[in-house]
Amino acid sequence: MNALPPSLRLTASTVVSATCVVALLYFGREVLEPLALAMILSLVLAPLVRSMTRAGLARMPAVLLSVALVATCVGGVGAVLFDQLVTITRDLPQYRAAIKTKVAKVREVVERPITRLEAELSAVAPTPATEAARIRRGSLVLTPNQPLPVEVRTPRTMKDTLGRVINLVWGPLGEAGVVLILLVFILLEQGSLRDRLVRLAGQAEVSRTIRTLGDAAQGVSRFFFSQFVVNSAFGLVIGLSLWLAGVPHAVLWGVLSGVLRFVPYLGVLLAGAIIAVFVAAIDPGWTLALTCMSLFLAFELVLANFIEPKVYGHSSGLSPLAVIVSALFWGALWGPVGLLLSTPLTLCLVVAGRHLRALAPITILLGDAPNMSDAERFHQRVLAGEADELTKDARTYVRRYSFARYCDHVLLPGLRMAVSDLGTGAIDKAQEARMREVIANIAETVASASDIGARGRRKAVPLLDANIGAHLRQMREARFGRWQGSLDVPVGSIVLCAGLPSERDEFLTELLVRALREGDVDARSLVIGTPLARPDTGAELVSTVFITYPRQDNFEAWRTAVAELRADLPEALMVTVLLPYDEQLPKRALVEAYVDMILRSFEEGLAFVAPDRSGAARTAAPPAVAAGDALR
Repeated sequence: MNALPPSLRLTASTVVSATCVVALLYFGREVLEPLALAMILSLVLAPLVRSMTRAGLARMPAVLLSVALVATCVGGVGAVLFDQLVTITRDLPQYRAAIKTKVAKVREVVERPITRLEAELSAVAPTPATEAARIRRGSLVLTPNQPLPVEVRTPRTMKDTLGRVINLVWGPLGEAGVVLILLVFILLEQGSLRDRLVRLAGQAEVSRTIRTLGDAAQGVSRFFFSQFVVNSAFGLVIGLSLWLAGVPHAVLWGVLSGVLRFVPYLGVLLAGAIIAVFVAAIDPGWTLALTCMSLFLAFELVLANFIEPKVYGHSSGLSPLAVIVSALFWGALWGPVGLLLSTPLTLCLVVAGRHLRALAPITILLGDAPNMSDAERFHQRVLAGEADELTKDARTYVRRYSFARYCDHVLLPGLRMAVSDLGTGAIDKAQEARMREVIANIAETVASASDIGARGRRKAVPLLDANIGAHLRQMREARFGRWQGSLDVPVGSIVLCAGLPSERDEFLTELLVRALREGDVDARSLVIGTPLARPDTGAELVSTVFITYPRQDNFEAWRTAVAELRADLPEALMVTVLLPYDEQLPKRALVEAYVDMILRSFEEGLAFVAPDRSGAARTAAPPAVAAGDALR
């Protein structure tokens, strides 16, 4: 196995550095919290500021207007929330009867099992004599010899009350003021800050630093702004729906739903639980509560599964587990503020990790998908023997593209990695056996359209031996017969896929046959030296012969086989496929002298014999998108 890069190795210095960073985040949270809030808000407001500057407004007025707009919105929302909270406190006596009834029912349901268990335990356990001597006074249980605790309370003056109120209000207001001041200066000096960071990184890292800052300034800010719009729309829809349903204080619940949705996963659950408890408390029955919860869940499912993927670009850049872990980490460090900023902060680190080696482990561990190709993912899963997952992925890939493309981009490159590990002794016998079974299962079960009509005629075949290609050929001959199909076919309609009697050639031949048959090509395999058709069958049925590309150790045998095929099939074209990941191959010029054409992939082979079918498959080429690239 390849060694890990130095940036990903866990060393003592790495552990010490990480510990120091975590300690700095924890003990410096009073300074870092407002700074982080201001930076995240600057990313949210960056698209708005850019839009104003493009409209002709100067930088400073654009920044001040944006910040004033945000401050006005936050202040308005705060005033509405405060008014709603005062109103709901005043209206609570109106709901007292319904609340008492619901609380009594819930208490009865909850306490009934506990009371029954307590009664059974009391009937079994003996009562100590000292229990009878206990004296119950209010909520205190005292023994005769235990003194009665006395609490002395001093009267609270108006000055003390006013001081408590000022301290309670000044903390959030003061922190909000600091955040606004930092936000204004960060937006005003955005270009200067970028220049300073580039200078700090050094001249050798200018390109990488600019790319990192560009991702944060454009992609991440666009994502945060989109999240703000989506959550605001969610709160508006929830508030309007509750108002139409006749729920009191619908504005409060709508704002609360939109704000709490910034907290990943837990925020939505908390908002739904609060709304459900309130509606259940004010309504004598359960119909209104169930209706409101159904609407809440329906809106959340539609938003999370249909609207967010389109608005965010299919992904936030973080895996679901990473979102939960980041919420726990930042919440433990910074409390509610950390919980609110957990996703933005972690996403910034993941985006930066795509360009900075020091943060690369964060991107690999927390990104929405590991930074690996489909072939690498296939290699890992085939070694683990995950046949079901691989077959499911293969079917999904083939439905979207083609089996030929799957072989070119996933199956054969992944097997090349496995063969390399096998040569170095990194794969044991058990893994090798699982690998053969998984590969045979994928090639056999990912059936092409031409195989569907013959599935009912399967016959028993030998178990998988050391030659996967021979096993696949036996499976197909058991399904279609000895000649792999009817010989009563039009002239020039058969395509032969021929190879030398080796495991490599037979396997590649069988894969190519399946890729061509998927394109409605009458492809059949041939092991050179074995007759395919009956003696009375003419050679005019075969139009093209695909012969596997030779290796250096069997070039002479391959050249002899090509000469025999030309003698038996003089009218057929001789074509070979030079796979880019194959090794120990003769020079291309030597092979060109014996064949009519050299292709570079199975997809080209499919395009050569069935251009209409392959053209449709190539129109939907899969994009090579890394984790979080949808944000850019």
